[in-house]
Order: sequence, then structure tokens, then C-alpha cells
Amino acid sequence: MALLHQVCFFPLARASIRTRALALTISSRSFTVAATATATATATPTRTTTTGVKTSPSKLSQPRPARAPLSDPLVLLGMSEPELQQLVIDFGQQSYRGKQLYHLIYKRKVKEIDELIQLPQAFRNQLQEAGWKMGRSPIHHMVTSTDGTIKLLLKLEDGRLVETVGIPVTDESGSVRLTACVSSQVGCPLRCTFCATGKGGFSRNLQKHEIVEQVLAIEDVFKHRVTNVVFMGMGEPMMNLKSVVGAHRCLNKDIQIGQRMITISTVGVPNTIKKLASYKLQSTLAVSLHAPNQKLREQIVPSAKAYPLEALMKDCRDYLLETNRRVSFEYTLLAGVNDSVEHAKELAELLQQWGRGHHVNLIPFNPIEGSEYRRPYRKAVIAFASVLESRKITTSVRQTRGLDASAACGQLRNEFQKTPLVKDAVSEIKDAETKIKDAEPEIMDADTEIIDGASEIKKDADTEIQQSQDVALAC
Repeated sequence: MALLHQVCFFPLARASIRTRALALTISSRSFTVAATATATATATPTRTTTTGVKTSPSKLSQPRPARAPLSDPLVLLGMSEPELQQLVIDFGQQSYRGKQLYHLIYKRKVKEIDELIQLPQAFRNQLQEAGWKMGRSPIHHMVTSTDGTIKLLLKLEDGRLVETVGIPVTDESGSVRLTACVSSQVGCPLRCTFCATGKGGFSRNLQKHEIVEQVLAIEDVFKHRVTNVVFMGMGEPMMNLKSVVGAHRCLNKDIQIGQRMITISTVGVPNTIKKLASYKLQSTLAVSLHAPNQKLREQIVPSAKAYPLEALMKDCRDYLLETNRRVSFEYTLLAGVNDSVEHAKELAELLQQWGRGHHVNLIPFNPIEGSEYRRPYRKAVIAFASVLESRKITTSVRQTRGLDASAACGQLRNEFQKTPLVKDAVSEIKDAETKIKDAEPEIMDADTEIIDGASEIKKDADTEIQQSQDVALAC
């Protein structure tokens, strides 16, 4: 009976295994077709990280707010000289190639790996085959103001647009100071009521190299070295502190912009000013107040509800004690809202309560489409500044630049993209539909092949079962 059991069992087992294999094959093919259709329709390219795991950018339609990766995967821009030297060694090259690579990225400002002609072709091929990129994005749109200010829209790898502004100033001696106003996020989640960026929604944090490349793009357009950098573009820098500090290191050490020529702005995010102080940077911290009391500030800056003015001012005082760097306060003047003489007196009292040596930068509102706010008259701006100065508070009034170039944060981006490149998305979906339609004959052929294969397997299984039954009867 044991022999009979073995003779009868193995053919049946084989038939069962082959039938299950067929089912898995059909399921696998169906899944592959569906996955291909979905992936093609959304047109999201995959990238391989250093761990070998493939990742895809967010879907084209209404991306969910997401953080940038903790590090910039497979991107050369933003890497330090020691990191580049280690990279070339990992590829089997001599360490001096790392210095060459560093020079080409930060001195020659090379934009593509193919342009690294001083490096061996074989090494360049290795980098490209491994998925490495330079980390430079194309200019999607550019607007030039009559005052020389230029605003750029850079199109990032995932199709999102980010703003950066170049502001040239020529002093009496004729020397040019070029300031780059850079973004730290695609959009902004804080939604300050007067800000165009918040109206455009929030997509994600920028990676380190996506911040650094904004400065290089400004230098390319102006054909002049950037002397100052202000993190006052799109986004809240303190909500992307890791990338901001990483970009700060690169701008200072690699692009050679002095720390004191860099300003990091914030509207105030709990616990982040303390964190920034721990880095002991010699750059300026600019805090956007916009109101002299908590009630009015909550109306203008909704996020202030989670960060009371008293707590914010205490953190600013502690920052001064920790870094020995005074905090600059930004104050956007909104006509009839926060620009009265009484507001100025209240602001002076607030600042004096928390110490001395403060600096206030007054910013007349830069009008944006659809905003309920108005730009104050020059007379009101002068009166506000005079009240502060009479109370021994250093005050400056920011010169308005780029009014005819949509230079306020988020304005230009909103003209082109409140959602990530919808036109491009529609075009890619149509291309995907065409590819799926072209693939239908192959899918039908595959189905026919599967059906024919199923029939053959069934016939073989029936024959084997019959043979097993004959053997059983003979026994």
C-alpha cells in the first residue's frame, strides 16, 4: 500500500503544483499589466537609492505633503570634498579625482556629468550607470524687473516649481552686491494670511542640493558671484532645518559665501530656534513678527496660536545669549491693520521688555492678487519708523524690489503652478494611454499563450492521473 500511495500521489502532486504555477503565472501577468498601466499612466520615474531600494516621486495629481529624504540620494551637488574623495575611491578611482570633481562642481559650476571632461570617460559612465546626477535643475521661467531684480522658476526633478530671486545692488563705489533669496520648501504649510506662497499650498521640503542650486542658478543668470543669501523665499526654513543647515554648510564652505552674509528667516516654529542655536552659526536669524501683540499676530499668522509671542521672544533672547548674535525682527506693514503709530509704540515696548540692541526691518506689503491687504502709504511707513527710532530701536525700511516681476514670495509660482504642472501631467497620461493601447495586442497574445499552456497542462495532468489509476488497478 505504501508503494501504491507513492505511485498515485506523485503524479497528482505534480499536476497540482503545475496547476498552481499556472495560476501564479496568470496572476503575476495580470498584476504586471495592471502595475504597468498604473505606473505608465502616472508617469513616475523610479530612482535607486544607495541602499538599492527603488523609490518613486509623488503622484502628479495633488501630491500629499511630504518631507524630503534625510539625505540627497545619488546627487553630487552638496557633497563636501572629503565625501567626494570617498566616492571616487568607492568607484575604484584614485583620491585626487575627488579634488578634481570638487573643483568642477564648485569652481567650474559644471551642470551635467557628461561635462566632466577632465575625468576619465569610463568613470563618468560608471557614475551615470549607477544613477548619479549632478543635481542641477533647468530654468522653467524667468522674469526681469525694471530695477534689475530677476526671479527664476526652477523645474525640479519631480516636476514641481520653486522660486528664487536675484537682487543686485550697486553701491556708491560701483561695486555690486548680489543677494540670492532662496526657498526652503515647495510651497508653505503655515499659510500666513498676507503671503502668496501659502495660498499656493504646500508640497514638500527641498533637499539640500535643491537649495544650493538656486544660488548657482542666480550666478549663471547674472554672470556674477552671489555675495549674500537670505532664506526668505518659499517655505518655512525651520520646518526643513536639516536641509537648510546642510545647504548653509555647502554655501559657506564650498561656494565660499561668508556665514555673516547669510540670513535664515522664520515666522516661529516651537523648539527650532533652540535647535538652530546649537549649531553655533554666525549667520543672522530674522524672526517675522508682523504684530506687536498675540491677538493681532494670530490674525495675521495663524500658526502663532501654537507658539505664543512670549515664548517666541524668550527663545529669541536665549538665542542671543547662546550665539552672541542679535536677532533681527521682520515686520510687514499692512495698511490699516498693523501700521499705526500706536502699533509702533506697542512694538517698541515689547522689544525693550526682552532686552536691548534689537533691529527691526520694516517691509511695506508687496501687493498680491486676491489679497485683502493693501500697501501702506509712504507717510505711514516713515511715521512707524520714527516712533521706533525715537525709542532707540535700530530700524531700517526694506527697499521694495521687483514689483513688476511678481517678486513677492510665491507670486510667480502661483501663476504657473498651484498644483504640480497639470498640463505636463495630462500630456504624460495621454502618452501612457497610447502606450497601453499599443500594448493590447501583446497582452492578447499573452492571454492566448496562457490559455494554450493551461490546456496542455490539463491534458498532461489528466494523462498522468489516468496512468496512476491504471497502476492502482494493476496493484
